[in-house]
Amino acid sequence: MKPLYIKILILLTATACLVVTAALAQTPAKPAYKVSGSVVDETGKGAPFATVALLKAKDSSLVKGAITNDIGAYNFDHVATGTYIVRATVVGYAKSYSKPTVVNAGAPEVSVPALRLASTSKVLKGVEITSTKPLVERKLDRMVMNVENSVLAAGNDAMEILERAPGVTVDKDDNISVKGKQGVTVMINDKLTHLSSAQLATLLHSTDGSTIKSIEIITNPSAKYDAAGTSGIINIVLKKNSSVGTNGTITATGGYGAYPKGNATLSINHKEGNLNFYGSYNIGGRQNSNDIYIDRLIDTSGKQTYFTQHTFMPSSRYNNTYRLGVDYDMGKKNSIGLLFSGYYNGENDRNVNNTSIGSKPGLTDSLQNTTSTISQTYHNYEFDLNDKFRIDSLGQEINFDVDYTNFTNTNNALYNNYYLFANESQQHPPLIQRNQSPSNIEINTEKIDYTLPFHKTMKFEAGLKSSYVKTDNNLQAQLQNSGGAFVNDTTRTNHFIYKETVTAAYVNLSRVYKKTQVQIGLRAENTHSIGNSLTTKQIVDRTYTDLFPSVFINHSLSANHEIGFSYSRRIDRPQYDNLNPFQYNLDQYTYEKGNPFLNPQYTNSFEVDYTYKHTINVSLNYSHTYDVITQIILPDNARKSTYQTTLNLNTQDVYNININVPYTFTKWWSGNANLNANYLLIKSKALLGADLDAGAPAAQFRATQSLQLNKTLRAEISTGYQSPQTYAVLKLKAQYWTDMGISQALFNKKASVKFSVSDVFNTRKNAATSLYQSLNFAFHQKNETQIARLTFTYNFGNSKIKARQHQTGAESEKGRVNTGN
Repeated sequence: MKPLYIKILILLTATACLVVTAALAQTPAKPAYKVSGSVVDETGKGAPFATVALLKAKDSSLVKGAITNDIGAYNFDHVATGTYIVRATVVGYAKSYSKPTVVNAGAPEVSVPALRLASTSKVLKGVEITSTKPLVERKLDRMVMNVENSVLAAGNDAMEILERAPGVTVDKDDNISVKGKQGVTVMINDKLTHLSSAQLATLLHSTDGSTIKSIEIITNPSAKYDAAGTSGIINIVLKKNSSVGTNGTITATGGYGAYPKGNATLSINHKEGNLNFYGSYNIGGRQNSNDIYIDRLIDTSGKQTYFTQHTFMPSSRYNNTYRLGVDYDMGKKNSIGLLFSGYYNGENDRNVNNTSIGSKPGLTDSLQNTTSTISQTYHNYEFDLNDKFRIDSLGQEINFDVDYTNFTNTNNALYNNYYLFANESQQHPPLIQRNQSPSNIEINTEKIDYTLPFHKTMKFEAGLKSSYVKTDNNLQAQLQNSGGAFVNDTTRTNHFIYKETVTAAYVNLSRVYKKTQVQIGLRAENTHSIGNSLTTKQIVDRTYTDLFPSVFINHSLSANHEIGFSYSRRIDRPQYDNLNPFQYNLDQYTYEKGNPFLNPQYTNSFEVDYTYKHTINVSLNYSHTYDVITQIILPDNARKSTYQTTLNLNTQDVYNININVPYTFTKWWSGNANLNANYLLIKSKALLGADLDAGAPAAQFRATQSLQLNKTLRAEISTGYQSPQTYAVLKLKAQYWTDMGISQALFNKKASVKFSVSDVFNTRKNAATSLYQSLNFAFHQKNETQIARLTFTYNFGNSKIKARQHQTGAESEKGRVNTGN
């Protein structure tokens, strides 16, 4: 398949070059006097969409205004002779000023040294100036949640922090949706996570919130990103200190809800000369509780059977997470980095399930009690090698990334099933089952990206990527015979191997023209997958090629008003576990079943947004998805049970409005409010003997108040409400909650103590019903959500002098694996 992609890349590159040539041909001649430069953040990276003003030096009066492009560059044309100062402004940063600059016939084109932004406290002539980034920022193609200074982030893991992000919803099974749509791709430091939803949940639960800098929500990613994720991308940016010298952070958290929990994190960095060493280690443990109540009605040829089930699921989990890396600057043009990271996690569960069975509501004819003991381990390690080569000082560069990732999981389970009459006497002998299900996942990715800025207002990007994934799941099931020995149960044993290769090429072209920025891109991806059930001897071999265009337009109406439009086409490939055709019994009346014939789902997404003063944002989004991958619960009347499987439903349409309003009431009271409302409509033919046409509105509201009580004491209060919603055959009930926290800085702000309580009033519950056709059930679930945490953080070493910061860029492949927690 590679020759096809070489041809595609050549064709796309040639097309882009024609567009570039045409654009250059239409560009007017250069004016006589020009002032140009760039704006960079604390790490030296270009700051896009900063507001830049050209001021007269003598009285600071405004001459011209501009907005930096997506690499932080700006340009003032038709400048009269004189002496000027350039000022750069970005929300959440202190203003930055240039030195006086003279423009005359002797200097018709002046290049101003880069303006560096500062967002942390700094000392100027004995006066401390504090500038803190807002909790939520809106940028051209993404919403950014700055969590590193949030009181409520202390002691929480990445999944718990995600639940607080604007427009993000996490359900009872840790499935993530954005703006009412499932199919989210999660990246860490711009690298895809090739994990199933369960494995991704484990990874996020084992990522300490104190290591997270920000969370980026990208609803319409450009062609540079992998096309996976029909509702967009969530990029988790981890902290990385690049101060000169040795520095670090120690964080310790203790918490209690129904059970105790705690974790500790050490992060350290050493920067000397051209070398930067960094690393972190987190260790944690927690106990959790989970109560589930399910009522089911099975109707078989007019004979009704009622099931009332209660499952108590206490669990004990531990995690060890590590990162160790080094960056080396090989002169001014070349930087290489090596990162080794991973985790070793474990979980022990003891579940107790009691089910009463009767022919009428409230009448018990028989009982089934099941106790299960499950022990699981999750081991992951990853190597990343990256190289950034800067071809020139204008921003032309090539980036290389090579990654290898391995996941090794074990699952050992013992199930004791007891069958009783209503008077609790034995109905028939117990059924004792034992499972061993090791699994292994290997991921190899290689990526190259090329960037060419030219003519100061244009940028060309192109790249190639290849990824290879192999998963190996081997379920070994056994039964205990009448003699007490375990023998193989061939009806439940299953060995499934899945292999997938994705090769991709993309081009992007962007241009800033006066007050308008335009970016167009095209990505091509070829997928070859083989799913092989060695037990059932069932093989599904597929090859398909797709094109994914993207368009972004942003126009500045004035200094305070901006509008934007974006479009992208996306894909969601089935998760590896969902393709496994075998059946997994949860109890005698509940099981899961894979579907090897799942197709990928495709989405076309359109968004229009308006931004006022770079803060208040309103966005309207419409998306159409076909072959919708949906987890659904269906009845099995023959076995008088229900089962969960994954199907392709016909279409899904989502109409969405998102309003984000940061506000400041006083110098000490600020906050952020977010309203996300949508109408979701799912249609499918012949589902349970009828055509499904399910649509309903839903809304989610979140508000966070930040109170700076004095220079060292800060408090946060966050409230949330999720309205009732309908998804396929499920009707979900409303949820509401309140989180609170307070932080006290110590030792001249080198340390802090934070106390927080999540779900203060213990109101957050999951509940749903379904009355579709012959499917009749209701469930109610209460997780341990009311948790108090106390966190101590201490920063040591030098933190004033900043140096280059590098982030790796190949995490795009881990979002479809099961990591456990």
